[in-house]
Amino acid sequence: MKHIGRIALFLTLASALSAPVFAAPEDGPTALAMTGDLVVARPIGAVVTVVGAVAFVVSLPFSAAGGNVGQAAETLLIGPARATFLRCLGCKTSRKRQKSR
Repeated sequence: MKHIGRIALFLTLASALSAPVFAAPEDGPTALAMTGDLVVARPIGAVVTVVGAVAFVVSLPFSAAGGNVGQAAETLLIGPARATFLRCLGCKTSRKRQKSR
């Protein structure tokens, strides 16, 4: 009989923990996702952006000689900056700026 109670408890906890998996893709970020993004991801992203900027400047002569300055800028500087400063709070992907017409 003890095992039935443990199995019921396990199934209840497993279903409660798996509930976010069934969320619709159009749902916005949760408060927990926003808080984690604000407290953890954004400061780390700012540090990565600064380190990437320094790495880009250091690698600039080599990138220019190799002809891939744009690719180096995108990878080391623009990508991290976009993810840090243009992504909505709690979102997983960054939005691209709309070109004005």
